[in-house]
Amino acid sequence: MLNDLSALTREINTIAKEAGAFLLQERSKFQRDSIEYKGLNNLVSYVDKETEKELVKKLSQLLPEAGFITEEGTTGQEADESALNWIIDPLDGTANFIHNLPIFSVSIGLAQGKTPIAGVVYDPNRDECFSAWQGGGAYCNDTRLSVSPVTRLGESMIATGFPYYSFDKMPRYLRILETLMQQTHGLRRLGSAAIDLAYVAAGRFEAFYEYNLNSWDMAAGVLLVREAGGLVTDFDGGDEFLFRGDVIASCGVHPELIGVIQEYWS
Repeated sequence: MLNDLSALTREINTIAKEAGAFLLQERSKFQRDSIEYKGLNNLVSYVDKETEKELVKKLSQLLPEAGFITEEGTTGQEADESALNWIIDPLDGTANFIHNLPIFSVSIGLAQGKTPIAGVVYDPNRDECFSAWQGGGAYCNDTRLSVSPVTRLGESMIATGFPYYSFDKMPRYLRILETLMQQTHGLRRLGSAAIDLAYVAAGRFEAFYEYNLNSWDMAAGVLLVREAGGLVTDFDGGDEFLFRGDVIASCGVHPELIGVIQEYWS
């Protein structure tokens, strides 16, 4: 199906929506004693694991030649990052899910090496399915998306995330926050990087930046932003974000925003 990315993306939409329905079903009866810890503040539950198993099963049938890069390591195999891979997060926003905060998503990306070529982010709470494929544009359900027309940082609203480990970089991160608090319409932290990126693509945020992300947090979302006419780089302005973990995704405010980040980060 690689020769028809539009049709492939429609199939991914269906799979993501089925996973989202399962998340909502389990959220209604979820018990806090089901929480596990993978590390400091790094939460997981049977919901993440079961959702990922189903995604791997269905995506394997859809495109057998693709490998997998997954958050919960369902396949148990070492991924070749230079190959064709499904990059999936079955529940992006696990902490929100556990605390019954209705901001979480299913993120499914397909990448050839470090280049995403198809991606879907499904928000089951709002029933919004964000999808994109290389050269085909970005959509929310059936509506074509475009990034915000804002070009001045002073007129922007910025999304970010707070690290839950690697606190050694916190002083630099806080300096960036301090500057952006004073130079923008505001900062928001939703708790799902995939949704943050989808909202940049939809023009709801002018930009999103974060460090210490994994490829499954952003593989689908960065393609949404690019196909909606936005810019995506790492903190150095390059294209190593997918496997390096720091990303800036934005509209015309990109030059100003990356200038602020580089002032304190480098």
